[in-house]
Amino acid sequence: MRELFLQIVYGRTQTAFSEDGLPIGAGLEDLGKGLRSQVGTIFSTSKKGVRYMEMAEGYILSLALDSNSEVIGYKFVRVGKMLEDIRHGVDPKTAYDKNVGTYGRYEGAAKYIDPREE
Repeated sequence: MRELFLQIVYGRTQTAFSEDGLPIGAGLEDLGKGLRSQVGTIFSTSKKGVRYMEMAEGYILSLALDSNSEVIGYKFVRVGKMLEDIRHGVDPKTAYDKNVGTYGRYEGAAKYIDPREE
């Protein structure tokens, strides 16, 4: 339990449990999965409600809200994978379009908002 606690506290999450471990300072980027060492940036206020800004999947582009103005999904861009594609010669617009995804009940929501604007 102590080791598990230390791994979580020092930000190693699941990467710490790879075969033979990882070298000191290694993170998700070292595994070639195009993910970044970002766990998530989420905040909430009683006036505006929850706002997802960035998740492990990537940078949040928009939030899908239901009729009660509660978040039911989000649209994001996988920044790490997009930058890998650009580095390997893919046109930036194509790389961006290829790495946009959604999570939850994004399609058909009552309202969509930009979490940085609204």
